[in-house]
Amino acid sequence: MASQEEVFKKMVSHCKEYGFVFPSSDIYDGLAAVYDYGQMGVELKNNIKKYWWDSMVLLHENIVGVDAAIFMHPTTWKASGHVDAFNDPLIDNRDSKKRYRADVLIEELIAKYDEKIEKEVEKAAKRFGDKFDAEMFKTTNPRVLEYAAKRDEIHDRYKKAMNANDLAELKQIILDYEIVCPISGTRNWTDVRQFNLMFTTEIGSTADGTSKIYLRPETAQGIFVNYLNIQKTGRMRIPFGIAQIGKAFRNEIVARQFIFRMREFEQMEMQFFIKPGTEMDWFAHWKQFRLKWHKALGLGDAKYRFHDHDKLAHYANAATDIEFEMPFGFKEVEGIHSRTNFDLSQHAKYSGKKIEYFDPETNESYTPYVIETSIGVDRMFLSIMCAAYNEEALENGETRVVLNLPPVLAPVKAAILPLVKKDGLPEKAREIMDGLKFDFKCVYDEKDSIGKRYRRQDAVGTPFCITIDHDTLNDGCVTLRYRDTMKQDRVKIEELHALIDAQVNMKNLYKKLLAE
Repeated sequence: MASQEEVFKKMVSHCKEYGFVFPSSDIYDGLAAVYDYGQMGVELKNNIKKYWWDSMVLLHENIVGVDAAIFMHPTTWKASGHVDAFNDPLIDNRDSKKRYRADVLIEELIAKYDEKIEKEVEKAAKRFGDKFDAEMFKTTNPRVLEYAAKRDEIHDRYKKAMNANDLAELKQIILDYEIVCPISGTRNWTDVRQFNLMFTTEIGSTADGTSKIYLRPETAQGIFVNYLNIQKTGRMRIPFGIAQIGKAFRNEIVARQFIFRMREFEQMEMQFFIKPGTEMDWFAHWKQFRLKWHKALGLGDAKYRFHDHDKLAHYANAATDIEFEMPFGFKEVEGIHSRTNFDLSQHAKYSGKKIEYFDPETNESYTPYVIETSIGVDRMFLSIMCAAYNEEALENGETRVVLNLPPVLAPVKAAILPLVKKDGLPEKAREIMDGLKFDFKCVYDEKDSIGKRYRRQDAVGTPFCITIDHDTLNDGCVTLRYRDTMKQDRVKIEELHALIDAQVNMKNLYKKLLAE
C-alpha cells in the first residue's frame, strides 16, 4: 500500500496531467510557490467560490459583497499593524543553507508526539479488540503518558515563547529537543530572526515622483476601509457582514506542499460587524456555521477539527482554525477570529475620520466589534483534491484513477459520448449536448474506445457519462453511467436534465446549511 506521501505526489502529478494546476511560467521551469489553474482547475475553483459566495451573500439578508482594489494607501498597512508586526520567525541551517520557519519546526515536533500516541492507541486497539477503551488507555498507559508529558512540556514552552515574541527561546527549544534540518540532518542552526512578509512596489510615473506601496497581504483591510461607505449606502443595521473574494500576496520564505502555501493566493473573507459584548456568541455561531459548510460537501466529517490558537494575533481576543486532514497531517483551511474593534479603531486614528455606528434603538454610537471568517481558496481546492483522489482496484484486475469530487463542485457535470462516429450517432449526441449545456458544464468526446473515454472522465471527476448508441435512435434512451459506482442505467433522454440536476444543483447544499 502506497504511503500518504507517495499518494500526495501522485495527486500533484495528476493535477498537472489533467489540466487542474500547472507551475507558473512552466516553459521557463516555473516560479517557486506560484501556480496557475488549468482548464479543469479554474472550473473547480470557480465552483468553490460560488458555493462560498452564495452561502454568505445569497443565504444571509444582512451580508453584502465588496470587491476592493489590491493596491491600497500605504498608511492602511501602518494602521493595521502589518508594517510593524507581520513577520515570520526564520532560522537557517548552516550546513544545508536551507531556511525554515522556527514555529513550524517546533509544531512539527509536537505533531510527531501526537502521532506516536495515536500509533500506541492503534496497536492496543488491534490487540484488545472490541473491548478496548481508548480514553482509559490514554490515561493509564505509561508510554502514552510519557509521550503526552513530553508533548505538553514542549507545547507550553512554545506557547510562552510565541506570545512573548521570544526569538532566543524559540531557538533554545529547537536546540534542547534536538530538532535537525530535514536536508542535512544536522543541528547547526543560526539565531532566529523576524522577516516581514509584505511585497513592496512603487506607484507613480516618474523616478522622483514614485511612492512605495504594498501588495496586500490579506483582503480584510479592503473591507474595513469601506465599512463606512457600505454601511451608509446600504443602510446596513448591525449585525451585518461584508464578504469579499480576492488575491493576496505574501513573500513566503518557506513555501512548500504544492498549493498549500503560496506567494500569490486567493482568499474568501467575511467580516461580520456586531455590538461590543456580543462577540463570543457570534464567534460560536460562525464557528459552527463554517464547520457545517465544510461538512456539507460530504468529504468525511472525521477529516475536520477545530484548533484553537496558541498565540493570538495582536487584534484578536479569540481565534480558532478549521483544520482538514491532508496527506501531510491536519492543516488549517479556514480561520475564525474575534478581531474586537481593533481595525476600525486603528483606521479611525490614522485617517482622522470618525468610524462608528449609530444604534437607533439605544441612541448611542460605538465602534463595532468584528467576527472574521477567512478561508484560503487554494487550500480549500487542495483539501478537496486530496480527499477526492482515489486509485481503485477493479474486479477485472485493472486499476482506475478516479476523482470522487462532490458532484456540485465537479468541473464537468456530464460527458456526452456517441458510441461510434457514424450512423447519425454524433448528430444525436450533439442534439442532447445542446439540450443540457445551458444548465450544466458538458464535454463532447468521440475519440477512442468507450472504456478509455470513461477512464478519462473518471480522472477529472465527471459524475455522469451519457452514451448514445444505435438503440437511442429507435427508443429515445441513452446509457447513463455513474462515476463512483460505475453503475449504468438506461434512461429516457427527457429524464436526463432532472437526474443530473438532482446531483449537481447547489440548492441541495444550501438547504443543508439552513436546516437545523
